[in-house]
Amino acid sequence: MSGLLEAVIALGYGFASAVVPLVNAEAFAVVAGTHGSHVAVAVLGLALGQTAGKLLLFESARRATGRLARRIARGPRSARAAARASRWAGSIRRWLSRRRTGLPTVFVSAATGIPPLAAVSLAAGTADLRRCEFAAACLLGRVIRFAILALPLALA
Repeated sequence: MSGLLEAVIALGYGFASAVVPLVNAEAFAVVAGTHGSHVAVAVLGLALGQTAGKLLLFESARRATGRLARRIARGPRSARAAARASRWAGSIRRWLSRRRTGLPTVFVSAATGIPPLAAVSLAAGTADLRRCEFAAACLLGRVIRFAILALPLALA
């Protein structure tokens, strides 16, 4: 398979895996590592696709912040549960809105998967985190994650 075709497939697969939870990007990275011909291209394409998909989640949450907050507030909960959810969402939003805590959280989430990057992407979209900083931290973390999965297999 040519490097360009592999990059396009990895990019599309990465985007799909960022949006559809059943599509597993880590499995793609492992398979790309076992084939080993263009593993760096596959890792980069996969990371770029994942970052683009997570930016879509980020922007969706950013544009729907007011509606999302109203929907969470009026959900079928007791007043106590609604207050607890509101406090939790507020503290997460404050945590992610600070550059010194928000960017490392996005990076660690992208590199390790803990906390889940999809949830962090949505929460970061509601916070005041800058789009380009979110994308850079996400891309760097994803490249590291996929390289750790694929490169040992390619070198073996």
